[in-house]
Amino acid sequence: MTPRLDPFAASPALMKKWMSLSMDVAASLEWNLIELVKIRSSQLNGCANCINMHTSEARAKGETEQRIYLLSAWHEAPCYTHREQAALAWTDALTRLSEGPALEAARQALEAEFTQEEQVKLTLMINVINGWNRLAVGFGLWVDTPAIPDAAKAVA
Repeated sequence: MTPRLDPFAASPALMKKWMSLSMDVAASLEWNLIELVKIRSSQLNGCANCINMHTSEARAKGETEQRIYLLSAWHEAPCYTHREQAALAWTDALTRLSEGPALEAARQALEAEFTQEEQVKLTLMINVINGWNRLAVGFGLWVDTPAIPDAAKAVA
């Protein structure tokens, strides 16, 4: 894939702030939950770049192949905790916000599993990954997974 625009070159100061915010939000909750949310949102948004990146990162951190493969059917898969299910339902509801009806049920599950502070952190993470999906899909971005650590260091 040939990128149509490199946002890091076009707006380096803002992209550096965006990357910093992204990393801060990603570090605010447990890593496996964050990776599941990133992958799920990216699936819903059809972002191949982010699916590739976050499945690789999840594997490197110890996530199982089973849980990665079943994420697109998480509703039926028994391998996710209640907390993860609540996070995934919230991810689905916010990523598909215009579709509406699932929001209230997702909010109830969220409130049962997350403190108010954690609800804000998770919601920010969902916003961040949706933003990255839009940057990647919109501008045709592709990062080969071996280059991910180098790219993060370059922006930091």
